[in-house]
Amino acid sequence: MTLDEIKNKIIDAIDSNADKIIDVGKEIQKNPELGFTEEKTSALVRRQFDALGIPYEYPVALTGVKARAKGRTSKYNVCIIGEMDALKCAGHPFADSNANAHACGHNTQISALVGAAYGIQKSGILDKIDGDVTFMAVPAEEFIELSARKKLKAEGKIRYLSGKQQLIWEGAFDDVDMAMMIHAQPDEPKRKLYVKGHNLGFTAKTVTFRGKAAHGSTPYYGVNALNAAALAILGIHANRETFRDEDKIRIHPIITKGGDVVNSVPDEVCIDMYVRGASLEAIQKGESAVERAVRGAAEMISAKAEIENIPGYLPISESGELSAVFEETAAQFVGNENIVYGEEITGSSDIGDLSYLMPVIQPSIGGFSGALHSREFTVEDEYCAYILPAQILACTVAELLYNNAEKAKNVADSFKPKITKEEYINHLNS
Repeated sequence: MTLDEIKNKIIDAIDSNADKIIDVGKEIQKNPELGFTEEKTSALVRRQFDALGIPYEYPVALTGVKARAKGRTSKYNVCIIGEMDALKCAGHPFADSNANAHACGHNTQISALVGAAYGIQKSGILDKIDGDVTFMAVPAEEFIELSARKKLKAEGKIRYLSGKQQLIWEGAFDDVDMAMMIHAQPDEPKRKLYVKGHNLGFTAKTVTFRGKAAHGSTPYYGVNALNAAALAILGIHANRETFRDEDKIRIHPIITKGGDVVNSVPDEVCIDMYVRGASLEAIQKGESAVERAVRGAAEMISAKAEIENIPGYLPISESGELSAVFEETAAQFVGNENIVYGEEITGSSDIGDLSYLMPVIQPSIGGFSGALHSREFTVEDEYCAYILPAQILACTVAELLYNNAEKAKNVADSFKPKITKEEYINHLNS
């Protein structure tokens, strides 16, 4: 069977099950769940794998699912990733009563994951490819609700605070040779693909300022921790002009506790923030500025400051060789004129962590309107958002694993890890 015939079988299998695949995404959209609580989404994914007859492991990373379809040989194992979690977005048309919503398109990622599984399993092409396909439904990509995750960690249910960090530590990717996923492209209703973009990395910081309580009418007896927090935020702002444009340092704090009662001098004030950057060196420069501002602000009013550093995500480092195979395949669906290169993405994702260990790509696809994480974010083109990613991912797998997995071998042989798994775990523990 030729490669084109294999791809046509995959496309037909996905098109034949398009309604089921779209329904998966819509069902997840109606039931948004935050990281490490994706029980309904996980159960839905498992029902799909049961129906397809693809064996899976559950649980991985608390709520995740890892399924594996075996080819005629197991020369290489290509992983397709879909993220399950929602986020907080009050006012989103599909938000639940707790303001949880899929305002980032993760529900369409799971449709793509399930759809690719339909294409590969239902087409009957597994005995024509030299490699296996892993389908990984991943929890907790959004780095939010950290207090809840810290509680899970204290209870011994997780070791690390994001889904892919936890999966890497558990060894779920140890038998995987390369991985790919397709993200939603915001404000792009047309059928376009964005490749070779650049995500930022970040470190999360929690700062606690401690002062001395006093009655609000006699503030001279107290030490106002809120004043220290305000000075720290101003100090961070004063450093922004020292950051180089190419480092893309972004620092965004929020006050999560500003005091207890209005007629008392606040003696405990808390700030959460991310320090983002285009490289580890840039992130460290931003962190230094933050820590100077925090320490200086506390010193100015005789308060105390405690800083907790939480390793966030590494900047993505995509495999050029894997992207080239994907681009060649994608062009057959959208045309070369609709592939956009090097779009700047200033957000962060734990797919960046995985990209330091193995060949990884995270292109994004149109079919959506509105900004990410906003109440306006919505699907405009259902076929583009739900079905095309499944077809492109599954056909890219076929391209990689056809003809003795020649292209997968090239991708694997050309990759040099930036760090070892042991070094990565040490980074998380630092």
